[in-house]
Amino acid sequence: MLADRYDLPLSTASSAARDAYVKGCDLLLSVYPGAIEAFERAIATDPGFALAHVGKAQVLLGQGNMAAGLESLAEARSVSTGPPTWETSHIAFFEVFAAGQTDAAIAALREHLKSWPRDALLLTTTAFTNGLIGSSGRAGVKREMVGLLDSLAPSYGDDWWFLAHHGMALSEDGQRDAARAKIDRSIALNPNNGWAAHARTHLCYEVGDPNAARAFLAPWLETYPRDAALFSHLNWHLALADLEAGDEADASRLYREAFSLNVHSGPARAKITDGVSFLWRRELAGYPRDTEAWRIMHDFAANALPRAGAALSDAHVAIIQAVVGDRAELEARARQMDDLSRTGRYPSGPVIPALSRAFAAFERRDFPAAIAVLEPIIRESERIGGSRAQLDLVEFTLLKACLDAGRVDDARRLLGERRQGPSGIPVAGLDLVPRV
Repeated sequence: MLADRYDLPLSTASSAARDAYVKGCDLLLSVYPGAIEAFERAIATDPGFALAHVGKAQVLLGQGNMAAGLESLAEARSVSTGPPTWETSHIAFFEVFAAGQTDAAIAALREHLKSWPRDALLLTTTAFTNGLIGSSGRAGVKREMVGLLDSLAPSYGDDWWFLAHHGMALSEDGQRDAARAKIDRSIALNPNNGWAAHARTHLCYEVGDPNAARAFLAPWLETYPRDAALFSHLNWHLALADLEAGDEADASRLYREAFSLNVHSGPARAKITDGVSFLWRRELAGYPRDTEAWRIMHDFAANALPRAGAALSDAHVAIIQAVVGDRAELEARARQMDDLSRTGRYPSGPVIPALSRAFAAFERRDFPAAIAVLEPIIRESERIGGSRAQLDLVEFTLLKACLDAGRVDDARRLLGERRQGPSGIPVAGLDLVPRV
């Protein structure tokens, strides 16, 4: 029987279909364009190859194309007629995943991996910071992710894809030396790996070395396709390194050329989180507001994400609404989040509604009110979802609120409590506050 690169048996007798499927998997796992086309070649060769339909569905769902993704999943189910196998379990997981049932999907994933730990395409829905576990709204997700990947490491050995994610998880958990060894090995095994480039950039951020991030990422991006899903997000990282290094001109150029709304290579949620967080951080660093950019972002978010649903996205939409002064929509979305939270359908609970009110208070220069809300949130910021680099947006806002409120001692205390590593914090006036 034919098998994939992870030695899992495939329900096709066609070597050509198998080869196209494996190519699609590698492109998906390395975050390069062309995966859908490879899966379609596999389907054209063997229309009954269910896993090729699931692979296509996974790419479509990642792009935010829910209708087409669900259609491909339905086709996979219709052609998968054999007895229960890893294939049928794989399909069943993606049906739960596509339905947005986070807790059920995590439970299904853990159960599936007990029997088939080397199902990398299933694991990739969870192995990154904004995956199923990272965006689950639970406390302790960084440690949970490390625990999962630690347990699976013996099954993957020296695999370039797994090493990148394991290294990234260790970096997020503060285990930087262990992270570096795995990330460097991943890049050595496959330099053309978007997740490994992403992991190394995060590690540079965590150790507070923006120049190392720029020295690595700028040349790496020269050969990475502009239409690849991580292209714009990696340029966002490069712009953050520029801001941290004091090079606002290059940072703003990257925003315009690589990750503003009209050129962003990712789905709608990524366009909003990358764009909003850069514009907000740029202002916190002391640069003037780009009013037109915020207006465009507001119009886009109102159409792309009209209702509350995902914590990390909702936090960034709240910033947009606060900046443009859309008080009615800000309060309406906060009520939506409150309602979802009360009925158990908003895993991060009251954190994001409170955060939205804190940003509104910051914008109206009620800094004591913003501080009162933000400081408790810092202690449970993992529930927002996202990486530490993304979550720093909240802490930077709190630091700026303290400075603008004249509470320098509080800013000094917060700096003393901050994790070791990132030190060049781009917040105007913070350079005059020594760490304790």
